[in-house]
Amino acid sequence: MQKLHIIGLGLLGGSFALAAKNKFENLVITGYDSSEKNLQDALNLGIIQEAKEAPDADTDIVILATPADTLSSLLLATLDQIGENTLVFDVGSTKAKLCELVADHPKRKQYLAAHPIAGTEYSGPNAAFAGLLDRKVTIICELEKTDLQLKEKAYELFDALNLKLRFMDAEEHDRHLAFVSHLSHISSFMLGKTVLQKMEDEKNIFDMAGSGFSSTVRLAKSSPAMWAPIFTENKDNILSALDGYISNLSAFREKIAASDGQALSDDMTEINKIRDILDLEK
Repeated sequence: MQKLHIIGLGLLGGSFALAAKNKFENLVITGYDSSEKNLQDALNLGIIQEAKEAPDADTDIVILATPADTLSSLLLATLDQIGENTLVFDVGSTKAKLCELVADHPKRKQYLAAHPIAGTEYSGPNAAFAGLLDRKVTIICELEKTDLQLKEKAYELFDALNLKLRFMDAEEHDRHLAFVSHLSHISSFMLGKTVLQKMEDEKNIFDMAGSGFSSTVRLAKSSPAMWAPIFTENKDNILSALDGYISNLSAFREKIAASDGQALSDDMTEINKIRDILDLEK
């Protein structure tokens, strides 16, 4: 791989650039960000070597790493710009809408629907680091619709960055992510909101916040500019996940209200089984 172009120079886009730079000699990395500050920071940090809005015709791979609600128009515009030997993949958290959008596009074979399951609660080029993607799972959707030779370019990059690939239907991807990623962020944001509301009356509440609170609310520090679009783009799946979550919260509340300690214990004991499942995934 000789040329890489990244649109969206935040945590994920920047980390891809830094990791690729470490693995490929003489790699030329260009990029663009709608934020002038992010663009300048990316140049200063050496994330990209040159700022340009459109990729060169002979670019090997273009990575789209912008908020979810911008990806549809950006993907179409990028496919219209690229040369015939360029692969485009996005790193967005929703996939079904994008796959449907480009289903009949004349350059559909030059698109790969990818989602690396990697991130932190921090954002922007200054949050990027080369090790973010190491050993992380990347989900690929509709692999069979991407040109074989262009897929090889993606495999070369993914292998160099030590990513673990999983393959999934786009609708299935969005449905599962609503439960294991999107819902957890909503829970964290709402816990943070609830405690902030309490803090208006009791100023010392954070003095009593232990590690459990800190770890649970950590995701509430995530970028609203990134997460609000995800919640709206995957609305139907997230609403379904929220309905189940709210129902479980209400049932748990009723057991507390009834002082039914045995029912609470039985409920939590059953839920403890998630430890075994998560341990197997490590």
